[in-house]
Parts: sequence; structure tokens; C-alpha cells
Amino acid sequence: MTDHDDTDHVYLHGFSRTEQARLLKQARIAESTIFSTIDYTGARRVLEVGSGVGAQTEILLRRFPDLHVTCIDLSEPQLEAAREHLGGKPWLDGRYELKQADATDLPFEPRSFDGAFLCWVLEHVPSPARVLNEVRRVLNPGSPVYITEVMNSSFFLDPYSPNVWRYWMAFNDFQHEHGGDPFVGAKLGNLLLAGGYRDVSTEVKTFYFDNREPARRKVMIAFWEELLLSAADNLIEAGVVTPDIVDGVRREMHQVQNDPNAVFFYSFLQARATVF
Repeated sequence: MTDHDDTDHVYLHGFSRTEQARLLKQARIAESTIFSTIDYTGARRVLEVGSGVGAQTEILLRRFPDLHVTCIDLSEPQLEAAREHLGGKPWLDGRYELKQADATDLPFEPRSFDGAFLCWVLEHVPSPARVLNEVRRVLNPGSPVYITEVMNSSFFLDPYSPNVWRYWMAFNDFQHEHGGDPFVGAKLGNLLLAGGYRDVSTEVKTFYFDNREPARRKVMIAFWEELLLSAADNLIEAGVVTPDIVDGVRREMHQVQNDPNAVFFYSFLQARATVF
């Protein structure tokens, strides 16, 4: 989470220790797919917007040993979790800074950074355009920006799982109604062009598992169940799903995970752009 609306924005997944552990696991599972084409060669000072628990920060610092990363997040519980996570890795000392800040009003001077990184952030933000305008303001000319975002209409699971689909629709509706955008990935090209960025490119990245990789399929389906159920309390409290539907999700995900012919498919978008 990076930003919120002062009136009704609710972070879908919450800030529990369980959720914070899920974010660390998510970063590890998705690392090879997310970072396969990210390149900060030549950059020294990168701004990470919506850094959360520092899961992606650790990966950035490991993959690009010359980087210093300035992390901003609006949530103090997430920043505290990041301090704990990154602080337990002494080889990262001195290479990052954690700062509580609003992404639509960054506390930095123009041209403070030579790169920016946003991952699973704009889906939670009421005004992605304002965030991208602020990011552009604080970057040097020529700085690369990488943005990775959800495209939730792409999710497919086989065998057919009716409770999962009801829950998934409620999951996305809830996020949309509370100021987020579960389909923002497909809009990144337009957002970047409108925000004055250049050299805008987008790439569809996909998690697609069937019988060719049964072990990875099982891991992904188990993780996806965690992701879905991380929102269960909020969705039940809002009255958009029932405990019976949540129980059905658990049952169906377990059945799919153990089905010998299961298929899991989910695509998301990654954009790259440059500041001039």
C-alpha cells in the first residue's frame, strides 16, 4: 500500500503479521518472472514507491549491488516490518532508507533519483496519475521507471470452482469500490504517456502452470489461496461474501491443488518508461 483516500480507502489485505509474511513469500515466488527484464545498470539512487515490508527492496539490492534504494510507504506497520526484515540482513546496511510518505506528495527535491520502481502499488491508489506525476518530478532526465501491476480479469483456474469465482468477483468489486483498480495493469501505457513519460513499453507476464510443471503448479495454487483468503475478513465484514463462500474457496482450492490435471493461469503487466 502506498496511498489512500482520506474517506473510504481500505487496504484489501490488511496489515497482519500473516499478511506481511505472505508478501515476503509472494516476492520470492514471483521474482524470476518480475525481474527477468528489469535493468538498473548505471543507476545509483532508486526510489521505490509503496515498498511495503521491503520484500522487493531486498531483491533490488541483491540483483543490483551498486544501488541505494529509498523506500516510501504510507503505512507505519509495513515500514516497521521492513525495518525488521531488512535490518536482519547486515550486508544491506547503508544501502537503503525507509521513509513514511504520501506518494502523491513526495518529500524530495526535483531530480533526486535516477530510477524508480513500483510493484503491486498502483492497484491500491485512488489516483495513479498523481503518483506518476510526482515520480517523474523527482527523477533525473534519462531515468528508467519500471512498474509492475495486476490485471485481475486474466485469472483462470481449472477444474471449474464456483465459490472461487464468486469470491474473486467480490474481491475485485471491493477493491474498485474502495478507490483501487484491479485492472490497472492494462492502463499503464496510457497513464505513462499522459504523465509525460517517453519510450513507453509494456510486456505481458504470465504465471501458467499445468502438467508440465506439477511442483510449481502446486506451490502457486497454494500461494494463490493465501492471497485470496488474506482479504476474507474484510470481504465478510463488508457483507459481500459469506463464511460459506470462504469455506467453499478453501475446499475448492484444495481440490484444484491436488487435481492431477489442474491448470493455473494469471497474467499481469510490466511497463518501462524513461523520464526526459
